[in-house]
This record gives sequence, structure tokens and C-alpha cells, in this order.
Amino acid sequence: MILENEANKNLVLGIELGSTRIKGVLLDESYRPVASASFRWENTLINDYWSYRLEDVWTGIRDVIAQLGKTASLESVGAIGISAMMHGYLTFDSEGNQLAEFRTWRNTSTATAARVLSEALHFNIPLRWSIAHLYQVILDKEEHVSDISFITTLAGYVHYMLSGEKVLGTGDASGMFPIDSRNGKYDAGRVEAFTSLAQAAGYNRPLLDILPEPMLAGVCAGNLTRAGAMLLDPEGRLAAGIPMCPPEGDAGTGMVATNSVVTQSGNVSAGTSIFAMVVLDRPLKGVYEEIDMVTTPDGHPVAMVHCNNCTSDIDAWIALFEDMLISAGLHADRSLLYSSFYSAALNGESDGGGLLSYNFVSGEPLVGLSEGRPLLLRLPDAKMTFSNLARTLIFASIATLRLGLEILTVKEKISLGLLTGHGGLFAQPLTGQKLMAGALEIPIAVTALADEGGAWGIGLLAAFMVQRTKGYPHQTAFCYQNLSDFLSGCVFYSEQISVIQPDKADIEGFQAFMTRYRKGLAIASTATECFVR
Repeated sequence: MILENEANKNLVLGIELGSTRIKGVLLDESYRPVASASFRWENTLINDYWSYRLEDVWTGIRDVIAQLGKTASLESVGAIGISAMMHGYLTFDSEGNQLAEFRTWRNTSTATAARVLSEALHFNIPLRWSIAHLYQVILDKEEHVSDISFITTLAGYVHYMLSGEKVLGTGDASGMFPIDSRNGKYDAGRVEAFTSLAQAAGYNRPLLDILPEPMLAGVCAGNLTRAGAMLLDPEGRLAAGIPMCPPEGDAGTGMVATNSVVTQSGNVSAGTSIFAMVVLDRPLKGVYEEIDMVTTPDGHPVAMVHCNNCTSDIDAWIALFEDMLISAGLHADRSLLYSSFYSAALNGESDGGGLLSYNFVSGEPLVGLSEGRPLLLRLPDAKMTFSNLARTLIFASIATLRLGLEILTVKEKISLGLLTGHGGLFAQPLTGQKLMAGALEIPIAVTALADEGGAWGIGLLAAFMVQRTKGYPHQTAFCYQNLSDFLSGCVFYSEQISVIQPDKADIEGFQAFMTRYRKGLAIASTATECFVR
């Protein structure tokens, strides 16, 4: 069912559950944010897994909705979209009871399963993918395996609780199990191969019975139920029946928010994790452990370079500086600290003054680390200044992405003419954009609304669903049936875009840093063996 688009149902609600915050955005008929709100949260170790408690999901979402309700009319919401961190493992029994802690993308406990699946499926299955988690619990014969009725991602879980529909956007589904880009469904041949492996391990439930159904962008993926409306807003301002678009992962909504869904376009998201998405115009020649093959929300193949660690180590240093100021009896304004940190990085020596940092708060599969040990190293004569430290920490947050992208640019000869950035590393003007351009040797673009991120991106997908199925009351012109046409024709046609070209000094400085970085990776590996809990 799709609600009739009454004149007062003119707002779209986008919600994204990111790694450090839950954010909500309300879009108007021009697809621009008119209100936004956020709720801070952090992952914790639960039974040795990086995780979030599901009760915190609803605490955060309700807080965001309450904030939005103070600045805009929730009664005017005519469509909803849910996005969240991709991958991971959320599993439930037939009664809807959670069977195991939510195992996020950050966990690296699935090495055996990922290796076996990659070989058997002839397809790179990363450690964080849902299917790797499922096969690992089957191999480990965890108690809950026999009770599994449904597995999903975080976005899929929230959407199910709000709509009753066990579905997933194609982009998010492609981080659960390989997708056939020709039809947007799970790859039938690889489903069969997995079934053989699972049966050999004693698990006989059909895979398609427990996975959510993939859905392409632009279709209605269900409607808000009465119970779902009360979950979102106990005050009852959201009506049952509001249409919902397919829930998507943060990678897909990042592509939408940066208008990077057409072939040969690309974007980079830099927050708690960092990843680059490149929409392909041809299949890759090889299968690479460092490259994930996923899809855009409308089903086009994408090469993804995903690194578990980006800004978390920077956040820890900022907290240290804040604590130092408080200990000295001084006022500590965290936003000013961030601004000073990023500004200082521009004044550091081009290579960071000989400092070396590894930002591995958690494991980093791309460089073979199962656990994280953040490190700062320096030679006795290195220039330990605030500017050099800031520059070095930012370089460290980009370094693993550079290693992964080299596979695409060097081995696969893929030309990256431009990447559009969004996320926390780009929140401060200029610094992240400039240093990343030099580090990747690629022009980096940032749009005026880059800081709205995935919440805006999933809001745009919900708006695309509305205009594709019903259209807004004011629309009399052509209705776009294609996502890329919708984004270019309705959303980004007048968007302000800043592009920074790579600077020679930044390129040479980062190359010098990377020489130290590559040689020192053995130190990071040894640290996980020598420095234990």
C-alpha cells in the first residue's frame, strides 16, 4: 500500500545509524534538509565482540525523532528511509528473539569462514560480511544455530521492526551475500555452493529462507505499522501507513549523497571506518582479498575498498588534549580542538616530520591484523610538534585506503578521475580534502551538503521512491524512473561542489610517509602479539 500523497504529507524522513551517531534528517519537496538531529553512541565489547545493544538503537532513534519534532511537523512526513552500518550479524528465532549479540562489521573472528567461502564461491568474501559470520557460527557449532529463523543487517532489523517486512536494499544485501547484478537477486549459483558447504557442516536450513529479500531502489518496501509508529514516536505524531523505501547500508547512501551511482564515478567515506566505492564499467580481471564486490542501490557492480579504521584514533587524541586542558583548569571546547587540530595539520612538514602512526583501534583485515593496537612512533630526532602530529594522524587514517586503491589503479588499470568525499574527515574545511587528494593522487570533491551524509542519502532514496511511484503534488514535469537521472535532474543540478587537485608537496610528503608506513607494518603486527589484555 502507498499512501495518497496529500498536500500535507510533503516531508521525507531519513534515519541512519552510523558508527558513532544516529542521525535523522527531514527533507522538503526540493530534497533539501529542513531539520536534522543526532544522538551519540559508541560500540562496546560484548562477549569479546564489537557490538551495540538493540535497546540503545531505539533509545537513540526516539531521541532523534523527539528532537526533529521540536523543529518540524512530524505529521507532515510522507515517506521514511532507514540506513545503517553495512555487514555484520544480527540473528533471530521464529518468535523474533535475538539469538546472539549484534556482531558488527568491526569484528574479525570469521577468518576461517571467509577463507573457505572465498575459495568455494570464487568470490572474495570479507570477514565482516554476514555470510561469513553465519558460516563461522555453523563451523563453530554455536548453540543458537539450530534456532536461526532470520538474519539481517542493522538497517534491515530496524526496517523490519517498523514495517514487518524482511527486506533489504540491494546495496546492503550485497554485503550479506553476493548479488547477481543482472537481476538484483542473490547469486543462485553461489547460493547452491554455500548450501553444499553448510550441509556438509550439518546445517540444512535453506539459505534463502533466512536472508532478507533484496529490493532495488525506487520501489516501496512496505509501510509503517501502528506498532512501528509507536516505536519511533511514542507521542503518536507519525501515522501508520507511511511508505518506506528499501533499507540501505551506509555505503549505498554515501553513493547517493555524493551523486556517485553511475559507471566510472566514485566516492570516499571517511569516518569511524574509511572506504572508497568505484562504480565499474567492466568486471575486474582478478579476485582480490582487499576488494569487495558490492552494488549500488539500483544494482550496478561496485568495487569497494573498505578499511576498519579511520578517525577513531584522532578522536582519542582530541579527548587527550581536552583532558589536558581541563587538568590545567582551562576551558576545553571540543569543537575548537578539532578545528585547531585540522588547521594545524596544514602547517606541518609535508611528510609529518618523520613521525609514524598506526590508527588500528580494531583489527584491520586489509593489512592482515586481527586485532588493533594504536601506535605512535618517532625517531629521537623527529620533530614532535602539534602540526606534525596532526598531519601524521590524518595520514595514518588514509594509508590503508591508499594500499587498497593501488590494486584498482595499478593491477586493474582503472582510472579514477575524481572521488567525492563525505564523512567526519571532511567536516573541517579544506584539510581532509587537501591531504586526501595528495595521499591518493586523485582530485577530491566535496559538496555543500557533504556533512549531512547517509541520513540525507537514505532520505533521497525515500524521495526517489515517492516521485517514482506517485510523485509529489507540485510535480507536473517528467518523473524520473532511473536513480542516476533523478539525482542529477532533481537534486544535484545546482549543487555547489568544491574540487581540490593533488598538490605536489602533499604527494611527495605522503609518499615519504608511506615508505615508513610500509616498512613499519611488522611493528603493528608484533604489537598485537606482545601487548595483550
